[in-house]
This record gives sequence, structure tokens and C-alpha cells, in this order.
Amino acid sequence: MPIPWLAPVTTATFPSSLPKFPILSRFVVSGAISFVAGCQPAARWAWYWRQAVALGRTTQLIWAAAIMKFFADTADTADITELAATGLLDGVTTNPSLIMKSGRDFHEVTREICGLIDGPVSAEVVALDHPGMMREADALRKIADNVCVKVPMTIDGLKTCKALTSDGTMVNVTLCFSANQALLAAKAGATFVSPFVGRHDDNGFDGMALIADIRLIYDNYAFPTEILVASVRHGIHVLEAAKIGADVMTAPPAVIRGLVKHVLTDKGIEGFLADWAKTGQSI
Repeated sequence: MPIPWLAPVTTATFPSSLPKFPILSRFVVSGAISFVAGCQPAARWAWYWRQAVALGRTTQLIWAAAIMKFFADTADTADITELAATGLLDGVTTNPSLIMKSGRDFHEVTREICGLIDGPVSAEVVALDHPGMMREADALRKIADNVCVKVPMTIDGLKTCKALTSDGTMVNVTLCFSANQALLAAKAGATFVSPFVGRHDDNGFDGMALIADIRLIYDNYAFPTEILVASVRHGIHVLEAAKIGADVMTAPPAVIRGLVKHVLTDKGIEGFLADWAKTGQSI
């Protein structure tokens, strides 16, 4: 039987009498249910099961599925509006290059995007020092409640991440190219970490191996930071990210639309319509 993902939540959902094992503190507790456990790979499930045995709660295990989130990597509001209408879009990521491509005022377009979608909208700082990042973050947070401040993977970026997340602000640590960098982002309390798989591949590395390493490390220590697979170039990146268990993937609108396409789907529709026309009927 397939074993689904579990939804990460805070320890506040746990009864005070329940020992707060770190890994279990990430999962949903509801009513009389003591806790929820689950996983993807068998080895990870075995770990959760040992914790259940330690608690003497093996009869109270239930499954709770979570959904891989899809973000659009664009500042084009027309594309975002179209994708949001499908009900499949969970957030948006932007960066200075995408803002430049849009040709619009940064604050104006970011505010509009935040109004088009309820999920996180990553807006990036451009300062390189901690005080400058904090000043820019304050300006970004005033745009909308669903702004997620994006900071670079630098010492000052991590310092800013720690300060902002401690204050309840969502933070996306971007330009991550190693598992050690992802570990630092998690320790800084990042909401999201963005490993760039496409750029990693371009430079002779295996981008998806990086995602697998980060997934393993985060699960080893129950880090709540979500893996946001970025620099997604094609459907195989999306597929492999889903198989590894990435929390989020962000991709250009064209890549997201391309996930729907398959030559046999098109041929099947064409054949069905041709046969239906021969019946002379209507629905």
C-alpha cells in the first residue's frame, strides 16, 4: 500500500501529556488521536514506527496525506492569473531578473501578485549586508501579509533569515547549491530553502542528487524548513522532485503547462472526437 506524506504542523497541536519526539512534533494531532506518523521510503517509515513503539501508541497510527506544492516562477501577472484559475497554484516566486523582465515597478507588481494568490509570494532583497537586508525586508513585509522575504545564501543572509523568522516572517533562502548550505538555512529557521537544480546540472553536477541529500538531512533532524526545488527546466525535474519528496517546486509557467501535455493524450482525444462525430449525437 502506498505510504503518503504527512502534513507538517507545529508542536502546539500536541496534548501536553504526549512526549514531544522531534520528528513526531511535525505531524497532525486531532482529537483523541495521539499522533500521526508516515513517510515515503521504507527506511523512513521504520524510523517513525520505532518512535511509535517507544510511545506505546502503535494502534493509534493514522495516515495523513500532504500535497506537493506548485509555485510559479514568474512576475507575469497574466500567467499567474491563468494558472491560479486552475486551482493548482500554491504560490509564486520572483527575483530581480523576473521583475526586470516584467518591465513593471517592483512594489506595484509584487502587490498585484499577492492579491492574485493566497499562498506565499517570494520577493527578494538586493542588499548584501544584514542591516540593509533588514531595511528592505521591512519594506517588503508592508506590501502584503503573504510576502515571503527572499534572502541570499550568505552569512548576512542567514543572519537576516534568523532575525526575520524569529519575528514570524516567512523567509526563502535562495541560491542554494550544496546540502551544507541547506543545513545552515534550516538551522537559521528558513521557511523555504531554494536549491537550484537546473543551474546545478548546467555546471556538471547532479541537481536531483542534491535534493535527495537535503531531504535525507532534513528528515534525520526533523527540520521544518521546506525544500523548494528551483531552477526547474522540464518535467523530469518535477517528476524526480516528487519522487524524492520535495515539499515545493517552482517552475516557469511554460514548464507547468507542459506537465499536462502527452502525445498519446492528444491522439486519444482526437480519436474519440472523430468517432463521436460519426454518431451524429450531441450531449
